[in-house]
Amino acid sequence: MKEGLAGKIAKLFIGSKLTVLLMIVFMVIGVYSSFLIPREEEPQIDVPMADIFVGYPGASPTEVESRVIKPLEQLISNIKGVEYVYSTSMKEQGMVIVQFYVGEDIERSFVKLYNEINKHMN
Repeated sequence: MKEGLAGKIAKLFIGSKLTVLLMIVFMVIGVYSSFLIPREEEPQIDVPMADIFVGYPGASPTEVESRVIKPLEQLISNIKGVEYVYSTSMKEQGMVIVQFYVGEDIERSFVKLYNEINKHMN
């Protein structure tokens, strides 16, 4: 069978005593470089989030969900920069949790949310 370039190089390294030395050098370099990599034990990642509580006195959880929470979810999910919208409905109240993308400016995100809710306050 005919050997190609890769076969010749492999044969050269298999028969060479230099291979063991090269492997040891590369392992030492790898261990040394792992100590040079900067890392934090607890990195600080700011995820802009907002909790919105809505009261609806005298309403059942299904009423709160259908009349308040679902329309509010649709309204909030259209805001640019919103990643997730979670909600829960309880007796006479509901809660919507808005999570923006990581890296979004927190203040601008809250202002966008506040403006959108106030536009549709009725």
